[in-house]
Amino acid sequence: MPSKAKSGKKLVIVESPAKSKTIAKYLGEGFVVEASIGHIRDLPQPSDLPAELKKTSVGKFAVDIENDFKPYYVVSPDKKKKVAELKAQLKDADALYLATDGDREGEAIAWHLLEVLKPKVPVYRMTFGEITKEAIHRAMDNLRDVDTALVDAQETRRILDRLYGYEISPVLWRKVARGLSAGRVQSVVTRMVVDRERERMAFKSASYWDLTGQFGADSGSASSFKAKLAAVDGAKVASGRDFNDDGVLVSANAVHLDEQLAASLAAGLEKAAFEVRSVDTKPYTRRPAAPFTTSTLQQEAGRKLRFSSKSTMQIAQRLYENGYITYMRTDSSALSDEAVTAARRQASELYGPEYIPQGARVYANKAANAQEAHEAIRPAGDSFRTPAQVAGQLSGDEFRLYELIWKRTVASQMADAKGSTATIRLGAASADGRDAEFSASGTVITFPGFLAAYEEGKDESRGDDDSDEGRRLPNVAKGDALKASEIVAVGHETSPPPRYTEASLTAELEKRGIGRPSTYASTISTIQDRGYVRKQGSALVPSWIAFSVIRLLERHFTDYVDYEFTADMEGDLDKIANGQQVGAAWLKHFYYGEDSDPGLLSIVNNLGEIDARDINSVPIAEGITLRVGKFGPYLESSVPTVDAKTGEIVESARANVPEDLAPDELTPAKAVELMETAAPEERVLGADPHTGHTVVAKNGRYGAYVTEIIPEMTDEQLAALPVEYYKNGKPKPPKKPVKAKPRTGSLFKSMTVETVTLDDALALMSLPRVLGADAEGTPITVQNGRFGPYLKKGTDSRSIGSEEEIFTITLEQALEIYSQPKQRGARAAVPPLAEFGPDPVSEKNIVVKEGRFGPYITDGVTNITVPRATSLEELTREKAIELLAEKRAKGPVKRTTTTRKAPAKKAAAKK
Repeated sequence: MPSKAKSGKKLVIVESPAKSKTIAKYLGEGFVVEASIGHIRDLPQPSDLPAELKKTSVGKFAVDIENDFKPYYVVSPDKKKKVAELKAQLKDADALYLATDGDREGEAIAWHLLEVLKPKVPVYRMTFGEITKEAIHRAMDNLRDVDTALVDAQETRRILDRLYGYEISPVLWRKVARGLSAGRVQSVVTRMVVDRERERMAFKSASYWDLTGQFGADSGSASSFKAKLAAVDGAKVASGRDFNDDGVLVSANAVHLDEQLAASLAAGLEKAAFEVRSVDTKPYTRRPAAPFTTSTLQQEAGRKLRFSSKSTMQIAQRLYENGYITYMRTDSSALSDEAVTAARRQASELYGPEYIPQGARVYANKAANAQEAHEAIRPAGDSFRTPAQVAGQLSGDEFRLYELIWKRTVASQMADAKGSTATIRLGAASADGRDAEFSASGTVITFPGFLAAYEEGKDESRGDDDSDEGRRLPNVAKGDALKASEIVAVGHETSPPPRYTEASLTAELEKRGIGRPSTYASTISTIQDRGYVRKQGSALVPSWIAFSVIRLLERHFTDYVDYEFTADMEGDLDKIANGQQVGAAWLKHFYYGEDSDPGLLSIVNNLGEIDARDINSVPIAEGITLRVGKFGPYLESSVPTVDAKTGEIVESARANVPEDLAPDELTPAKAVELMETAAPEERVLGADPHTGHTVVAKNGRYGAYVTEIIPEMTDEQLAALPVEYYKNGKPKPPKKPVKAKPRTGSLFKSMTVETVTLDDALALMSLPRVLGADAEGTPITVQNGRFGPYLKKGTDSRSIGSEEEIFTITLEQALEIYSQPKQRGARAAVPPLAEFGPDPVSEKNIVVKEGRFGPYITDGVTNITVPRATSLEELTREKAIELLAEKRAKGPVKRTTTTRKAPAKKAAAKK
């Protein structure tokens, strides 16, 4: 039977709908461009496997660990409709072009499409680094097959992450807390942040002094300059770099000035005659930075634009998909010939021909395995659009990121900055005979070169000195006499290693070869979402639960959080991508091990006993230990507390640790202070006269409250319970009685654990208070809520004035309130829940308001709901700014209108 004639169309499948229209326009007639919208299938949760597979070698991971680690893939439920649409389109096509991204993830998506669609027409793999007409046509001229080595590398990584997470995470659940997760890269990144905090906690500051002076030919001369003490009696004066982290001077030839020595030297130099001892001038040359890779773009956007890594990648994704920049996931800093020509031409046009070097600049890839066949991130096209040309087409954040990329790209092909650096050394003898030598340096740029377009930012580092760039020194010669207008002693303290920011952490990860730059943003976002790390300003601060997790992993899964081991794993994945290794064999070695090299399975099966209490304990001071508990960290005294009345030993004293207190700020002195000022965790108020139950006031994680203590049933009471029998007459085992839920009540704002009385407590535990019913018989109650006291009648709630009114308001007063129309827009404006000052982008005030679906953050332009995992108390200005930036990065929500098709007419019945 002859096959049905094809329509002649060619089906092109891309990942994102945002690309499809633009690419279709460039390809022209005869091409239909559809989007898979990311991956169409993945490994299912083991609980979702078919029943017949759950007890097989596939059941634990949805991977057949006994048959070459073959994965069991399923089409995602939300992609079944999309797959059906793609199959329908393929039926009428003459050819299939798989045009997903050119990295490992994109290659894997192309392979999955091939496996699921099972095309019977010619299939071509099509890749491009930018969405421009020229790039799309070049891609059509360079078609290839799906790269199975890249697919193998992506699949190996996916299975590796499943094995790692599913074997190690349950250990964390049992020994630290439920809901925690371990990850191949995630856990190592968390360890890096924890290690840096440990360094800060162990750091011992050292104080040191030096002198600064203002010098000139005449006292108060306009050509005077500032110089700093460099040497005393020929010995270098110690600076911060000369001390180790224990506060010990480690430079043998450096002289350590204390306050007394510095002050006496300054006094002795007041009338000293200074003379220039040397003038050294050297040429200064500075080269431009390489074009952006994924990693360096995230770092620079963090430094200059204050974007999080996640926001940077979201904005870059939009710029790429809309044809403004090249592909944003790349390890390569190389530029195509077309891009080099475009950058040089634009630099020459904007700054002059003298601003471009004679030959094109070539940048070698620093990464060991630059992302497959990609070039650097740059403006799209064979000629670049200037920021001014695209300003009207982009949002504020999109424009700022495009401008950054454009500047960096153009500057990378510009001439070196030129100048000179001068160093003047001058000295004198003090009144007591000590020789003091001062030094001053200054760099003057005579030709800005690439600096006319762009200057790279830098991260905070230890021992930073003031920059000498741009500082001019007067013309002096050796032997010239100088006068000091003021010489002062200046004290300093050595500083601990700075905490990581997202930018500096990204740089360190790339330097160590841990993970892939394309995943850094999601990894850094994940460790924050998991509660392992939080932001304090731009710094990343680990939580105490992160300390517990890392301590357990370091002791029992040493290799799996080792920096070199993790980098080596990344290297092995690169070898698989290059076809030098096979994924299945590598996974077998990783999971099962060989001979003396145990695999993950062996380590998990031979963990031995893990002391959970020890894992969750950190000694802080003598007799004080920090514990990581179910409801957060707390301090506990190792010295038993003795009851003053009975003389009996009672539970050790405890104190809560403030959530905003960074680990390195919990010093021994701070721990003692918290223990001494801790409010009593529990205060017995008396017994309820009706039930006899003891009533106590407590300080809980979410505030102070009162509750009753319901005693456990005695053995006699348990024995007196009725016995149930089986049908055969045998008695059933006694059931554990359901524990009664104690009554509780939050304290009013005017109450504290120390001042609340038994009567207050009984009244609070009696809430909600029933006032009566309205004319229709609907009960009206009054109670206290999250946002204050209120009345409730069915689903109709009305706020009342104060908490004290809860016990005084009458039914008549309540009915009067309900007789008034419910005020919404006309009522007095409700004050915001929190205010955080102006937003750096919109420059409008950021506030937190209560909305219909919960609290939300707004600057009057952009709204974002406060994440459920973040309480209002935990919300900081930095977090609010970040959430607003991420919402802007996602762009406006596109509303789609569904038009119902008219039902097809039924064909006439055959007679």
